[in-house]
Amino acid sequence: MHPDDQPAWTPARTAPAGAEGADDAPAPRQVRRILKLFRPYRGRLAVVGLLVGAASLVSVATPFLLKEILDTAIPEGRLGLLSLLALGMILSAVLTSIFGVLQTLISTTVGQRVMHDLRTAVYGRLQRMSLAFFTRTRTGEVQSRIANDIGGMQATVTSTATSLVSNLTSVVATIVAMVALDWRLTVVTLLLLPLFVWISRRVGDERKKITTQRQKQMAAMAATVTESLSVSGILLGRTMGRSDSLTRSFAEESEGLVDLEVRSNMAGRWRMAIITIVMSAMPAVIYWTAGLAFQFGGPSVSVGTLVAFVSLQQNLFRPTVSLLSTGVQIQASLALFQRIFEYLDLPIDITEPDEPVRLDQVKGEVRFDDVEFRYDDGKGASAAILAGIDLAVPAGGSLAVVGPTGAGKSTLGCLVPRLYDVTGGAVLIDGVDVRDLSFDTLARAVGVVSQETYLFHATVADNLRFAKPDATDEELHAAARAAQIHDHITSLPDGYDTVVGERGHRFSGGEKQRLAIARTILRDPPVLILDEATSALDTRTEHAVQEAIDALSANRTTITIAHRLSTVRGADQIVVLDGGHAVERGTHDELLEQNGRYAALVRRDAQLEPARAPQTESASVAGADPLDAPSQKASPLRPMESTR
Repeated sequence: MHPDDQPAWTPARTAPAGAEGADDAPAPRQVRRILKLFRPYRGRLAVVGLLVGAASLVSVATPFLLKEILDTAIPEGRLGLLSLLALGMILSAVLTSIFGVLQTLISTTVGQRVMHDLRTAVYGRLQRMSLAFFTRTRTGEVQSRIANDIGGMQATVTSTATSLVSNLTSVVATIVAMVALDWRLTVVTLLLLPLFVWISRRVGDERKKITTQRQKQMAAMAATVTESLSVSGILLGRTMGRSDSLTRSFAEESEGLVDLEVRSNMAGRWRMAIITIVMSAMPAVIYWTAGLAFQFGGPSVSVGTLVAFVSLQQNLFRPTVSLLSTGVQIQASLALFQRIFEYLDLPIDITEPDEPVRLDQVKGEVRFDDVEFRYDDGKGASAAILAGIDLAVPAGGSLAVVGPTGAGKSTLGCLVPRLYDVTGGAVLIDGVDVRDLSFDTLARAVGVVSQETYLFHATVADNLRFAKPDATDEELHAAARAAQIHDHITSLPDGYDTVVGERGHRFSGGEKQRLAIARTILRDPPVLILDEATSALDTRTEHAVQEAIDALSANRTTITIAHRLSTVRGADQIVVLDGGHAVERGTHDELLEQNGRYAALVRRDAQLEPARAPQTESASVAGADPLDAPSQKASPLRPMESTR
């Protein structure tokens, strides 16, 4: 399912996840929303309903056949009738089993399709969220919603709905049959049912509350695992001597989950056990009632009727207990559905217009027109991170953005590919507001190379082809040569089939950076954002990477964000940001003549440069020490953390 092709049951916009009162959504409204999940499969569900009805009718017929055997066929010695009735009972069992297998197959298929729709809808929704959502949400929490919560609903969506219909049909059909046999015994049987229903509702409410707590605890534990058992998490834990502490912390969270799991499974268990005991004792009550009636001259009941009635009674109790248990399970599942619906209700900040502009050829002119940006943390917009930014970069030109930490440099770079949307003014490419461009056009137009390179746990070739899935081997090699990484790749035992490891930790920082550059060259965007692309590298590695960047930047509109001014001196235009404002602009020489903030930054760099000892890029696939990979800093693509 394409993210834009949201199902009809996905709302356009409601309260965000975690909002107060989210768990208190009225149950009837939530149930109606759950039922909408099954709407696309109503044809198959109708077939299931027919199979359920047929199975119920066939199973109800068996006690009547038994009554005729006991009251007529055996006493009267009618062997032909006895044989037909016995054959009918066997045929009833065969048909019931066949109908049961078919309804299980169809209902399970429908349930799995519904789960697929839910997983895809949640994933698609998250793919459309702005970067701000992921900077304030733990990765493990997101994974837990998709894996644990939707996985926990599997029984509900695959079998519970069918079980509900099947048991309800069986109960109704059985009660009708019992009334047909003896209405007085039926009244005795049904006296306690209202009490049983009330008990099951109480148990369901209790389990729903516990399920909500359990899923939150599972999400917290998943987040801990994701963070602490990643390569970076292991390195941090061991180098800080916190491995034992992390283990104890995980054990505490796991211990809390043990308690919740026990409470969830035992919630109302004694009350449900009482229901089972009472229902099991009901046949004895029926025999006792019939015996008293016979003893004191009341209406007599034939042996066949009595046995058939008790058989029907057992047919009634089994689906009734199952129906009550299903009700409890549904109530508990409402908590899981609520957590999924919270993500489906997340407002999408960055959307594609109804009629987006699609550019066949992008020249690459970039203009910032009175740009303002404020970060909205859900409690009201913060102070302006950028304000009054007016900049123009002609097609093929270069702009360097420098300034102290927290000046808003990375945020400015994030506005061009719409990782965030401006809160004032506009960012334009070739005179078109980026908010009016189609997502596809914008993705083709703008490429980003950041300080932290993300590589998938896949081969080198697969990582490069992420930018262009249909790229040929020749195109991969040409891009790698331009990024000055081809010779190193071919020197590896598996060449381009070398697996890079988790987040590329088998490669050094400079090697990963050049792989990222090769990937961007393969994408061939006309506009390039270089966000602190060399700030974490040593001098010698920086020189190699800078040569690759120069090859990448040729004939492209380039916006370079840098702390290290040696990489931006040749820019056509340099702008100095401070406090979210453009305080200086000009070429390198012009800004030095002004002897302002840029000149002060240059002097600072000149003082720091001798302290940076040249190093050799020593980490390699054959024997890389991950601690030598100098790119493990916070990603500059999370500007809200660096600019607040």
